[in-house]
Amino acid sequence: MLFEFLSVAALILVLVCAVVRPFGRSEAVFAVPAAVLLIVVGAVPPDHVHEEAVRLGPVIGFLAAALVLGKLCDDEGLFHACGTWMARWARRRPRRLLGAVFALASVITAALSLDATVVLLTPVVFATAARMGTSARPHAYASVHLSNTASLLLPVSNLTNLLAFTATGLTFTRFALLMLLPWLAAIAVEYAVLRRFFAADLAAPGTPERDAEPVELPLFPLLTVAATLAGFGVASVVGVDPAWAAAAGATVLAVRALARRHTTPAALVRSAALPFLAFVLALGVVVRAVVDNGLGTVLGDLLPDGASLPALLGTAALAALLANLINNLPAVLALAPLAAPSGPGAVLAVLLGVNIGPNLTYAGSLATLLWRRIAHAHGHDVQVKQFTLLGALTVPAALAAATVALWLSLAVFGT
Repeated sequence: MLFEFLSVAALILVLVCAVVRPFGRSEAVFAVPAAVLLIVVGAVPPDHVHEEAVRLGPVIGFLAAALVLGKLCDDEGLFHACGTWMARWARRRPRRLLGAVFALASVITAALSLDATVVLLTPVVFATAARMGTSARPHAYASVHLSNTASLLLPVSNLTNLLAFTATGLTFTRFALLMLLPWLAAIAVEYAVLRRFFAADLAAPGTPERDAEPVELPLFPLLTVAATLAGFGVASVVGVDPAWAAAAGATVLAVRALARRHTTPAALVRSAALPFLAFVLALGVVVRAVVDNGLGTVLGDLLPDGASLPALLGTAALAALLANLINNLPAVLALAPLAAPSGPGAVLAVLLGVNIGPNLTYAGSLATLLWRRIAHAHGHDVQVKQFTLLGALTVPAALAAATVALWLSLAVFGT
C-alpha cells in the first residue's frame, strides 16, 4: 500500500509540475528526483529500471536527433519559406489559408514530429495571419490540433509512436501503411469541424499589410529531410534503429551549419533539449512504478481483448480517457505493453487514443501545453471554454473515424 501511494503521488507531482512549471523550472527538476526516490525506497526494482532504460534509450536518442534536425531546418529558413508560401497561396482568403495550414502542419508533423509543428510552425502561422490581416484563431487551433492528430502516420511523428513502435512488432513501412487511412480520416474530420466552427472568422476577407514576398525554398534542408525519411524506411528493413537515420540527417545539417558558422556547438546541444530528455526517462521510471503497483492490473481488466472493431473502439476510447487524465506519455507507457498481446492492431488503437484524445483538454499532451504558452506569447487569448468545446466536437468524431479506418486497414493489409 505504501508503494502504491508513493508511486501515484510521484506521478501526480511530476505531471502537475510539468503543467505548471513552478518557478519556471524544467520538468526534469521535479521528475528526476521523484524517479530516484521511487528507486531508493524500492517502489520499482532495479531490473525494471534497467528494462525501462533499455526500452527508452533509442527513443530518447531519436528525439534528441529530431529536435536538432528541426531546429537546423528552422535556422535554414525552411519554416519561413512555408509561411511565405501560405500567404501567397491564400491570396487574402482565410479559407485558403486554413487549407494551407492543414497541408503544411500535417506534413511537418508527420515528417519532423509534432514538436516542429508546435514550436516552429505555430509562430509562422501567427505571423502569416497578421500579414494577411485575418483572425489567427482558426489557423492557430488547426496548428495545435494537427500537432496531435496528424502525428499518427509514422513511428517518428510523435514520441508516443516511438514508445509504442517496438511493441507493435511492425516494420517502419508496415506501420505507415496501416496508419495512412486513419491519418487521412482523422485529418478530414478535423478540417470539416474547424471550417464549420470558425465559419465567421473564415468568412471575413483579409486586408494584408504588405504583399507576400517571393518564396525562396531552401533546397538543402528539404532534401536532407526527404533523405532522412527515406533512411527511416531503409533502416527498418535492415533492422537498424530509426534513431541512426535521424542522427545522420541531423549530422549533415549540423556539419554544414558549423562550417558556415550559422550555429555553434553550444547551440546544437541546447537544441537537443537535454533536460526534457531526462524528463522522459524519469517519467518512464515513475510510470513503471505506478504500473507495477496496481495500475497495470486495473488497466488490464479494463482493456478489451482482440482486434475486432468493438475491441479497437474500446481500446482507443480508454487510451483517450487515460491521456486526458494523466497525459498521453504516461498513458502510452502504461497501455502499450498491456495491449501488445492482442496484436499490433490493439497497440495502434492505443496510439489513436493517446494522439487524438489530447485535443480535448490542455493536460492531454505536453505539446498542447507548449502551444498554449506560444499562443499567449503572441498575444492570443486561449479560452478554456472554446478549446474544450472544439475538442468535444472533434475528438469523438475523429477518434471513431480513425478507428474504423484502422480496422479496415487491418482487414485489407493485415499485420
